[in-house]
Amino acid sequence: MTEPAAPARPTRTIPIQTAPPRPAAPAPGRAPWRPSMLLVAPHRLGFFLAMAVLAAASGWWVLVQASRVGGAPALDPAVPPTVTHAVVMVFGFMPLFFSGFLFTAGPKWLDVRPCPARQLLPPLALQAAGWLPWLAGAHLGRGMALAGLLLSCAGLGWMFGLFWRLVLASREPDRVHALTVGCGGVVGTASLAGAGLALAAGQDALALVFARTGLWGCIVVTYVAVAHRMIPFFTSSAVPMAQAWRPFWVLWLMLGVAAFEVLAAWVDFAAPGPRAWPAWTLLCIAVEAAAGGVLLWLAVAWGLVRSLRIRLLAMLHVGFVWLGVALLLSALSQALWLATGRAVLGLGALHALSMGFLGSTMVAMVTRVSCGHGGRALVADHLVWALFWGLQVSVGVRLAAAVEGAPAWWTAAAALLWAAVVTAWALRHARWYGRPRADGKPG
Repeated sequence: MTEPAAPARPTRTIPIQTAPPRPAAPAPGRAPWRPSMLLVAPHRLGFFLAMAVLAAASGWWVLVQASRVGGAPALDPAVPPTVTHAVVMVFGFMPLFFSGFLFTAGPKWLDVRPCPARQLLPPLALQAAGWLPWLAGAHLGRGMALAGLLLSCAGLGWMFGLFWRLVLASREPDRVHALTVGCGGVVGTASLAGAGLALAAGQDALALVFARTGLWGCIVVTYVAVAHRMIPFFTSSAVPMAQAWRPFWVLWLMLGVAAFEVLAAWVDFAAPGPRAWPAWTLLCIAVEAAAGGVLLWLAVAWGLVRSLRIRLLAMLHVGFVWLGVALLLSALSQALWLATGRAVLGLGALHALSMGFLGSTMVAMVTRVSCGHGGRALVADHLVWALFWGLQVSVGVRLAAAVEGAPAWWTAAAALLWAAVVTAWALRHARWYGRPRADGKPG
């Protein structure tokens, strides 16, 4: 007989509990803005601080111009507004923008380990912090202004010292562009210190000469070094059949022009007015006319016409055109002054250089780096394109306002338009720097 089968055990079910779903991480573009993100990459920190100083300096200049035409209460100056404006527009935001680019692209040029953004924080913070008492002290007291200038000068020298460490650590055979930028940094730091000493001694006109020295010897030198290296490269990468043509004689020409303009600043200080030394004025006219013509030819040779189909590239080329225009305008201005004894075109050439060349190239280059290192497409969208052409209009208004006999409110209008454009541009990009990259990658 077979034994009866054992009764089947009851099946025991174990309930499976599913974990609650994790909340989805916010998209990079919608993540909360955090100050700590500024220390993720050098361009984030440098560009953000530069835009803060740019917006503050531009807004202050609007108030000054409004007070001059009766649109705002009068502002009592402790430092001449022209000196305050010249120094902050040359040394304020431009070196901070340089830091974002140089400590991003510089290590690649030099094939060295990059400098972390946290190491850049002290010198860049010193620079940015110094410009606020500079602007406030321009009305509250010269001592406050000079204290701010001292902070900014210390930060500027520290920043370029860090860049020189990269240059000296490099074994890359081609260090011409980096060495050029480093030498420009030495001139810029010395010029800012000279401006401070001149103001402390009550020599306001001498402070303007130091500002002009820094403009050509540091800011323009850095711009032309970067332009010589990057404009042909960007063009050949984006435009079919375009070759990266950048002979070094072009760089030496542009650096020679910058050195000549530094010399001219000191000669003009020693003998103000074109009729003091007419032979020197004729030499300046000849040099600037020849150099301006060559640079306009170079703009075409570098692909100006072909670049117009690509907005971001066109912005860079249009900015470079302004350098040649500024030199030609300066030659014409001095010729008219020599012939008539009057400054018919005023400071038009200076603003063609500063607002046209430096401002346009700044917007183009910073936009490109912000897009490329922010995980976004390398394009100028409708907003940036519109702001860029708004900037061109502001340059045109400022050139018209410089003509002898132009109404004073034209200068105020140019300042207001410039401030509106650069502030809108700064606010747009500053939102990116405190958030993760749009593509989710680190950096």
